[in-house]
Amino acid sequence: MDRMFRVLGFWTGIFAVMFYLGHMPTAALLFFGQTGFFVLLSYLKLSERMYIYIFGAYLTIFFVGFTYWSTFMMIPGQGGH
Repeated sequence: MDRMFRVLGFWTGIFAVMFYLGHMPTAALLFFGQTGFFVLLSYLKLSERMYIYIFGAYLTIFFVGFTYWSTFMMIPGQGGH
């Protein structure tokens, strides 16, 4: 299970680099933070159950934040096209 958190760290790192190259520094910093979080967790040698609990908490925080942002912060019709 710890290897899967390293895989998550790898992919969030790839996304962070792509956001940085795409001139989106805020998203890049967010994903660099997630990369550090996942890689740090992968070396803690926790039990599989604990890794599942941490991932569930991570998903819950993400979905709450995404729902808040898309409901209250995004302006309808501002797609830029």
